[in-house]
Amino acid sequence: MTSNATKVKIGLVQMRMRRSPEKNLAHALAMVKEAAAQGAKIVCLPELFNATYFAQVRDRAAAQKFAETVPGKTSEALAAAARENKIVLVGGSIYEKDGERLYNTSVVFGEDGAMLGKYRKVHIPHDERYWEKDYFDPGDLGFKVFETPYGKVGVLICYDQWFPEAARAEALMGADIIFYPTAIGNVEGIEQAEGNWQKAWENAMRGHSISNGVFTCGVNRSGKEDKIKFWGGSFVCDAFGTTLMRAGKAEAVLVVEADLDLGRMVKEGWHFLENRRPDAYSKLVEK
Repeated sequence: MTSNATKVKIGLVQMRMRRSPEKNLAHALAMVKEAAAQGAKIVCLPELFNATYFAQVRDRAAAQKFAETVPGKTSEALAAAARENKIVLVGGSIYEKDGERLYNTSVVFGEDGAMLGKYRKVHIPHDERYWEKDYFDPGDLGFKVFETPYGKVGVLICYDQWFPEAARAEALMGADIIFYPTAIGNVEGIEQAEGNWQKAWENAMRGHSISNGVFTCGVNRSGKEDKIKFWGGSFVCDAFGTTLMRAGKAEAVLVVEADLDLGRMVKEGWHFLENRRPDAYSKLVEK
């Protein structure tokens, strides 16, 4: 499938999570429908959107109730939503159970509801209130870019956003847009000693946009869960670093038109990809 699209409306769903996975799923599907009604052709949900952020505490066994297979109940509901709304749907992420392994997995669906593929989070954090190594095995599928009628869509998940190598890899795979389903906020009792975390979060992805000629979309959750106050702030950044729209702290549906020709212009005009020197980058693959 080759894209001839130049402009596409992107929809971001920023939502607050409830205790009930069933209520979260129903709420997410309603917000997806709202984005489609506003003309969005590609819609993205937040990370682990059907659960409260369970990795705040170190209790893997207690989180087993959120784990499910793909295909499974949630992915099948997302497939139906993509088909019914005639959109490409980046399904945030799901706590995926695959045999004895557990992954943080984003599933992407085409307009006909067919699963285009899935991406498993590669970089796993392990910090106070973000104890993800207790819950997730590192992704084993590599980086992924999906062909759609509206351009090539890359997906990375939350902590992946701090790694320029991940964005560069997906740019080299042809991504026009990279979505980052996310769960990030301020932790009660921990000072932002380095500076404003939210600004750094957005600036990191802005840098990925500029150096790779891609649109980036941070899709965060909102509200307070236990000790984390998720700051929302979901945004769309164009391929030369301009933030086109940013949500506040509350739940929101953002719909923004992206002109993908800008990304092609940046790639062709600035030659960042073609002037790379892989022969000089051996340090990047040293452990």
